[in-house]
Amino acid sequence: MKQGIHPEYREVVFYDLTSEEKFLTRSTVDTKGETIEFEGATYPVFKVEISSASHPFYTGKNLHVSRAGRVERFNKKYGRK
Repeated sequence: MKQGIHPEYREVVFYDLTSEEKFLTRSTVDTKGETIEFEGATYPVFKVEISSASHPFYTGKNLHVSRAGRVERFNKKYGRK
């Protein structure tokens, strides 16, 4: 590998602003010099608006549209008579 062309790969805390959930992972994301205390150590922090901790699909708060009304409407409009 060439030296000096790859971004720094390090441990980073991702902080979900919506649910205030924090998780530690390795990343090359630019953190702009911000740090946070997490589990007894100081890590760079990257703030996100939404993550798996607050996304409706992953939390089960996703709205499910009833398909029964759509099928009945289709059959009423295009069904056999």
